[in-house]
Amino acid sequence: MTADTAQFLGIDLGGTHLRVALVDAAGQVLSAERRETDRSGPEAVIAQMVALIGAVRGPATRAPGIRALGVGVPGTIDPAAGTVLGVPALPGWGGVPLAARLREATGLPVVLENDAKAACIGEWRAGAGAGSDNVAYVTVSTGIGAGIVAEGRLLRGASGLAGELGHTRLTEQPVRCACGRTGCWQALASGPALAARAQARAVPGSRLAALADGLPVLPRHVGTAAAEGDPTALALLEEMAEWLGVGFANLQHAYDSERIVVGGGVSALLEQMRGGIEATLRARLLPGFRPALIRRAALGDDAGLVGAALAAREAWSRTMR
Repeated sequence: MTADTAQFLGIDLGGTHLRVALVDAAGQVLSAERRETDRSGPEAVIAQMVALIGAVRGPATRAPGIRALGVGVPGTIDPAAGTVLGVPALPGWGGVPLAARLREATGLPVVLENDAKAACIGEWRAGAGAGSDNVAYVTVSTGIGAGIVAEGRLLRGASGLAGELGHTRLTEQPVRCACGRTGCWQALASGPALAARAQARAVPGSRLAALADGLPVLPRHVGTAAAEGDPTALALLEEMAEWLGVGFANLQHAYDSERIVVGGGVSALLEQMRGGIEATLRARLLPGFRPALIRRAALGDDAGLVGAALAAREAWSRTMR
């Protein structure tokens, strides 16, 4: 079995959905399964994982080359111990020895990775960041998370927590973040931040109010209204583009990334905001910095799934040297 023909399993543990895929060494998804994440506790979710692994793995004669398993976790982990320390979106996940449990169930080496870093690995190795050694992956969704690749290395930091850029402070305005602090980038440029500003401006008779039809205004409503030329929606996207651009400029000043890959639900609006983001980058970057290429994530929702499998591939490859 060579590295080129080996196969790997990736798990994307989400607060809403659990997904498992069989992935080849190049990052291509060979088969995948998903179901709603059981919220009753870790034991039920681990049972779900094992069942889904069996579904994508199939008979041993169908997938004899599986070498390792990677799990993307939407929370804090101890990678060396293989332990989940906490998952904000799911109850009861403090101190769960997930790697050991899955290793016992599957007989495979197991690697745990933070979900944003897993998505970064996926886009770097098999998506919009492929071919570059200096890539930043930024997911803009319910929150803002990031993974940073510098000179061909994924940065982890002293505690393994490098990349929490959503909680860098951008303003003195008393805009409260979900973390409890104020002025965070996430509080200004995430999906909920855009939705909150849009809701405040969706007065009766406005296009935004009509699109929402009595329900809360969502970022996609802003995108639709902006595409129709609605002035309020266009102004909202201009403001959002500026906040994203400010955060991207800070990111470039820190890491000098060649590419910034944008994932998450808000990435669907990237083309509508591209001009504003790039203008802000040009205005804020110091002389000598070239604005990064801004690209939408190529793997979409599969970035974390593929990245988890490729993290397992890299760990397995190290044992083969």
